[in-house]
Amino acid sequence: MRTRGTLVFIFLVGSAFISFAQKKEINPQKLIQLSGIAVSDGSLDPVPFITVYDRTMGRGVLADSYGFFSLVTYPGDSVIFNAFGFKPSTFVVPDTLTENRYSIIHLMEIDTINLPEVTLYPWPTKEQFDAYIVHMEPYDDAIRRAQRELSGESLAMVAAKLDADGSLAYGNAYNERMSKLYTNGQLPVNNLFNPYSWSKLIQDWKQGKLKKK
Repeated sequence: MRTRGTLVFIFLVGSAFISFAQKKEINPQKLIQLSGIAVSDGSLDPVPFITVYDRTMGRGVLADSYGFFSLVTYPGDSVIFNAFGFKPSTFVVPDTLTENRYSIIHLMEIDTINLPEVTLYPWPTKEQFDAYIVHMEPYDDAIRRAQRELSGESLAMVAAKLDADGSLAYGNAYNERMSKLYTNGQLPVNNLFNPYSWSKLIQDWKQGKLKKK
């Protein structure tokens, strides 16, 4: 049994050595510096930090924030591009190149994921929602409260409780000053000698508007 295990080990080491030797036999003159930029196929915007992996050689690189990448490959190698939000794609290095440098612009297709519809409710369960609808007070909502607080009666009540501010005091002083300028050098206005006021008083008295309610 020990001899059989030794033979298996020697066979595996020999296979690995042969495979390594075969790779070493590749002519270094055929090495190709593959460089390029990965962009989105829809907007042509660079795809940052994309993974570029040479499946044939078993090694890869990471693109920068501008989507630029560069790695050493051999003619005929399969290079796989992976990025979050994009479909994986493969690029095969041409085997008819005459130079040791090759540049590409690789298009990445956006991977659209359609998620199922989700409806959010402010209640954990349907039973709690039904209970809230049943016990809800429909006439005490925010709009009705705002209308009640902003009604003419509410605003008049609040205004009556407030002291005169600077703008009101200035308005009263300004009106009084303008009245004095209007009657400057004359007797002050007295409604007892105003015929219009007397006619209106007599008219209101005939119509019964002066009666106590």
